[in-house]
Amino acid sequence: MFLVGLTGGIASGKSSVIQVFQQLGCAVVDVDVIARQVVQPGCLAHRRIVEAFGTEVLLENGDINRKVLGDLIFNQPDRRHLLNTITHPEIRKEMMKETFKYFLRGYRYVILDIPLLFETKKLLKYMKHTVVVYCDRDTQLARLMRRNNLNREDAEARINAQLPLKDKARMARHVLDNSGEWSITKRQVILLHAELERSLEYLPLRLGVLTGLAGIASLLYLLTRYLLPSP
Repeated sequence: MFLVGLTGGIASGKSSVIQVFQQLGCAVVDVDVIARQVVQPGCLAHRRIVEAFGTEVLLENGDINRKVLGDLIFNQPDRRHLLNTITHPEIRKEMMKETFKYFLRGYRYVILDIPLLFETKKLLKYMKHTVVVYCDRDTQLARLMRRNNLNREDAEARINAQLPLKDKARMARHVLDNSGEWSITKRQVILLHAELERSLEYLPLRLGVLTGLAGIASLLYLLTRYLLPSP
Protein backbone atom coordinates (compact mmCIF):
# COMPACT_ATOMS: atom_id res chain seq x y z
CA MET A 1 0.00 0.00 0.00
CA PHE A 2 1.20 3.55 -0.69
CA LEU A 3 0.09 6.97 0.50
CA VAL A 4 -1.39 9.77 -1.59
CA GLY A 5 -1.31 13.26 -0.12
CA LEU A 6 -4.18 15.43 -1.34
CA THR A 7 -4.50 19.16 -0.75
CA GLY A 8 -6.01 22.28 -2.26
CA GLY A 9 -7.00 25.77 -1.22
CA ILE A 10 -10.02 27.59 0.10
CA ALA A 11 -12.93 27.22 -2.36
CA SER A 12 -10.86 25.14 -4.78
CA GLY A 13 -13.28 22.19 -4.56
CA LYS A 14 -11.16 19.77 -2.54
CA SER A 15 -14.09 18.50 -0.47
CA SER A 16 -16.09 17.70 -3.62
CA VAL A 17 -13.11 15.83 -5.09
CA ILE A 18 -12.73 13.83 -1.87
CA GLN A 19 -16.39 12.82 -2.11
CA VAL A 20 -15.82 11.43 -5.61
CA PHE A 21 -12.85 9.38 -4.42
CA GLN A 22 -14.98 8.02 -1.59
CA GLN A 23 -17.79 7.17 -4.01
CA LEU A 24 -15.22 5.22 -6.03
CA GLY A 25 -14.48 3.17 -2.90
CA CYS A 26 -11.19 4.82 -2.00
CA ALA A 27 -9.79 4.92 1.52
CA VAL A 28 -9.57 8.50 2.79
CA VAL A 29 -8.03 9.76 6.04
CA ASP A 30 -9.01 13.34 6.93
CA VAL A 31 -6.17 14.86 8.95
CA ASP A 32 -8.35 17.80 10.00
CA VAL A 33 -10.87 15.41 11.57
CA ILE A 34 -8.05 13.60 13.40
CA ALA A 35 -6.67 16.94 14.62
CA ARG A 36 -10.05 17.70 16.22
CA GLN A 37 -10.34 14.22 17.70
CA VAL A 38 -6.97 14.19 19.46
CA VAL A 39 -7.80 17.33 21.48
CA GLN A 40 -11.10 16.03 22.84
CA PRO A 41 -11.46 15.93 26.64
CA GLY A 42 -9.78 12.86 28.07
CA CYS A 43 -7.09 12.74 25.38
CA LEU A 44 -3.40 13.28 26.15
CA ALA A 45 -3.13 16.31 23.87
CA HIS A 46 -6.12 17.96 25.56
CA ARG A 47 -4.51 17.63 29.00
CA ARG A 48 -1.15 18.93 27.78
CA ILE A 49 -2.76 21.92 26.03
CA VAL A 50 -4.52 22.92 29.26
CA GLU A 51 -1.25 22.52 31.18
CA ALA A 52 0.59 24.69 28.65
CA PHE A 53 -1.99 27.39 27.91
CA GLY A 54 -4.26 27.39 30.95
CA THR A 55 -7.96 26.81 31.51
CA GLU A 56 -8.85 30.00 29.62
CA VAL A 57 -8.62 27.95 26.40
CA LEU A 58 -11.56 25.78 27.52
CA LEU A 59 -15.24 26.10 26.75
CA GLU A 60 -17.79 25.50 29.51
CA ASN A 61 -18.21 21.87 28.41
CA GLY A 62 -14.47 21.23 28.62
CA ASP A 63 -13.77 21.30 24.89
CA ILE A 64 -10.87 23.34 23.55
CA ASN A 65 -11.97 26.81 22.45
CA ARG A 66 -10.27 26.81 19.07
CA LYS A 67 -10.77 30.55 18.54
CA VAL A 68 -9.21 31.50 21.87
CA LEU A 69 -6.32 29.11 21.32
CA GLY A 70 -5.84 30.44 17.81
CA ASP A 71 -5.72 34.00 19.13
CA LEU A 72 -3.11 33.00 21.72
CA ILE A 73 -0.71 31.58 19.12
CA PHE A 74 -1.40 34.22 16.45
CA ASN A 75 1.90 35.88 15.46
CA GLN A 76 3.66 34.05 18.30
CA PRO A 77 5.95 31.41 16.74
CA ASP A 78 7.11 30.05 20.11
CA ARG A 79 3.57 29.34 21.27
CA ARG A 80 2.61 27.92 17.88
CA HIS A 81 5.62 25.62 18.02
CA LEU A 82 4.64 24.51 21.52
CA LEU A 83 1.12 23.67 20.35
CA ASN A 84 2.52 21.74 17.38
CA THR A 85 4.83 19.70 19.60
CA ILE A 86 1.78 18.71 21.63
CA THR A 87 -0.64 17.88 18.83
CA HIS A 88 1.47 16.66 15.90
CA PRO A 89 2.76 13.44 17.53
CA GLU A 90 -0.80 12.48 18.47
CA ILE A 91 -2.08 13.32 14.99
CA ARG A 92 0.64 11.19 13.37
CA LYS A 93 -0.11 8.32 15.73
CA GLU A 94 -3.83 8.31 14.89
CA MET A 95 -3.09 8.79 11.21
CA MET A 96 -0.87 5.71 11.26
CA LYS A 97 -3.59 3.71 13.03
CA GLU A 98 -6.19 4.65 10.42
CA THR A 99 -3.80 3.93 7.58
CA PHE A 100 -2.85 0.54 9.02
CA LYS A 101 -6.53 -0.42 9.26
CA TYR A 102 -6.89 0.20 5.52
CA PHE A 103 -3.69 -1.77 4.87
CA LEU A 104 -5.13 -4.78 6.68
CA ARG A 105 -8.29 -4.49 4.60
CA GLY A 106 -6.26 -4.79 1.41
CA TYR A 107 -6.45 -1.28 -0.03
CA ARG A 108 -3.77 -0.50 -2.60
CA TYR A 109 -3.50 3.14 -1.60
CA VAL A 110 -4.82 5.54 1.01
CA ILE A 111 -5.58 9.21 0.42
CA LEU A 112 -4.53 11.57 3.19
CA ASP A 113 -6.50 14.82 3.08
CA ILE A 114 -3.89 17.30 4.37
CA PRO A 115 -4.72 21.02 4.07
CA LEU A 116 -1.14 22.20 4.83
CA LEU A 117 0.72 19.44 3.00
CA PHE A 118 3.15 21.76 1.20
CA GLU A 119 3.22 24.48 3.84
CA THR A 120 4.55 22.31 6.67
CA LYS A 121 6.27 19.68 4.48
CA LYS A 122 6.49 17.34 7.49
CA LEU A 123 4.41 14.58 5.88
CA LEU A 124 5.68 14.93 2.32
CA LYS A 125 8.39 12.30 2.77
CA TYR A 126 5.74 9.65 3.43
CA MET A 127 3.74 10.41 0.26
CA LYS A 128 4.33 8.36 -2.87
CA HIS A 129 1.99 10.68 -4.80
CA THR A 130 0.83 14.24 -4.17
CA VAL A 131 -2.36 15.73 -5.61
CA VAL A 132 -3.53 19.34 -5.71
CA VAL A 133 -7.10 20.37 -6.43
CA TYR A 134 -6.50 23.55 -8.41
CA CYS A 135 -8.59 26.37 -9.83
CA ASP A 136 -7.54 29.73 -11.24
CA ARG A 137 -7.59 32.69 -8.88
CA ASP A 138 -10.58 34.45 -10.46
CA THR A 139 -12.68 31.30 -10.13
CA GLN A 140 -11.48 30.76 -6.58
CA LEU A 141 -12.35 34.33 -5.63
CA ALA A 142 -15.82 34.20 -7.20
CA ARG A 143 -16.63 30.87 -5.53
CA LEU A 144 -15.46 32.04 -2.13
CA MET A 145 -17.45 35.30 -2.32
CA ARG A 146 -20.58 33.38 -3.33
CA ARG A 147 -20.15 30.49 -0.88
CA ASN A 148 -19.30 32.57 2.21
CA ASN A 149 -21.22 35.70 1.26
CA LEU A 150 -18.04 37.80 1.46
CA ASN A 151 -17.11 41.06 -0.19
CA ARG A 152 -14.14 41.07 -2.54
CA GLU A 153 -11.70 42.52 0.00
CA ASP A 154 -12.46 39.93 2.68
CA ALA A 155 -12.35 37.06 0.18
CA GLU A 156 -8.99 38.20 -1.18
CA ALA A 157 -7.62 38.45 2.36
CA ARG A 158 -8.55 34.83 3.04
CA ILE A 159 -7.01 33.62 -0.21
CA ASN A 160 -3.84 35.65 0.38
CA ALA A 161 -3.43 34.03 3.80
CA GLN A 162 -2.74 30.70 2.07
CA LEU A 163 0.05 29.46 -0.16
CA PRO A 164 -1.06 30.26 -3.74
CA LEU A 165 -2.64 27.35 -5.58
CA LYS A 166 -0.33 27.90 -8.56
CA ASP A 167 2.66 27.28 -6.25
CA LYS A 168 1.10 24.11 -4.87
CA ALA A 169 0.37 22.93 -8.40
CA ARG A 170 4.06 23.29 -9.33
CA MET A 171 5.06 21.09 -6.39
CA ALA A 172 2.44 18.37 -6.88
CA ARG A 173 2.83 15.22 -8.92
CA HIS A 174 -0.81 15.37 -10.04
CA VAL A 175 -3.04 18.41 -10.58
CA LEU A 176 -6.82 18.18 -10.77
CA ASP A 177 -7.99 21.36 -12.50
CA ASN A 178 -11.37 22.38 -11.10
CA SER A 179 -11.57 25.73 -12.89
CA GLY A 180 -14.28 24.66 -15.32
CA GLU A 181 -17.29 22.37 -15.46
CA TRP A 182 -17.67 19.90 -12.61
CA SER A 183 -18.15 17.01 -15.04
CA ILE A 184 -14.64 17.65 -16.38
CA THR A 185 -13.16 17.65 -12.88
CA LYS A 186 -15.00 14.45 -11.98
CA ARG A 187 -13.60 12.79 -15.11
CA GLN A 188 -10.09 13.77 -14.01
CA VAL A 189 -10.67 12.18 -10.59
CA ILE A 190 -11.90 8.94 -12.15
CA LEU A 191 -8.87 8.76 -14.46
CA LEU A 192 -6.45 9.44 -11.61
CA HIS A 193 -8.07 6.75 -9.48
CA ALA A 194 -7.69 4.27 -12.34
CA GLU A 195 -4.02 5.23 -12.71
CA LEU A 196 -3.35 4.76 -8.99
CA GLU A 197 -5.20 1.45 -8.94
CA ARG A 198 -3.05 0.17 -11.81
CA SER A 199 0.13 1.15 -10.02
CA LEU A 200 2.27 -1.64 -8.60
CA GLU A 201 3.89 0.64 -6.03
CA TYR A 202 1.95 -1.06 -3.26
CA LEU A 203 3.65 -4.44 -3.90
CA PRO A 204 7.06 -3.98 -2.20
CA LEU A 205 5.56 -3.16 1.21
CA ARG A 206 2.87 -5.81 1.00
CA LEU A 207 5.36 -8.49 -0.10
CA GLY A 208 7.72 -7.41 2.66
CA VAL A 209 4.99 -7.76 5.28
CA LEU A 210 3.91 -11.15 3.92
CA THR A 211 7.52 -12.35 3.92
CA GLY A 212 7.90 -11.21 7.52
CA LEU A 213 4.70 -12.97 8.56
CA ALA A 214 5.84 -16.14 6.80
CA GLY A 215 9.14 -15.95 8.68
CA ILE A 216 7.36 -15.57 12.01
CA ALA A 217 5.06 -18.50 11.22
CA SER A 218 8.06 -20.68 10.32
CA LEU A 219 9.82 -19.76 13.55
CA LEU A 220 6.73 -20.58 15.61
CA TYR A 221 6.43 -23.92 13.84
CA LEU A 222 10.08 -24.80 14.59
CA LEU A 223 9.71 -23.75 18.21
CA THR A 224 6.58 -25.86 18.54
CA ARG A 225 8.23 -28.87 16.90
CA TYR A 226 11.59 -28.89 18.64
CA LEU A 227 10.99 -27.29 22.02
CA LEU A 228 7.69 -28.83 23.06
CA PRO A 229 7.73 -32.46 24.20
CA SER A 230 6.31 -35.05 21.80
CA PRO A 231 3.07 -36.77 22.91
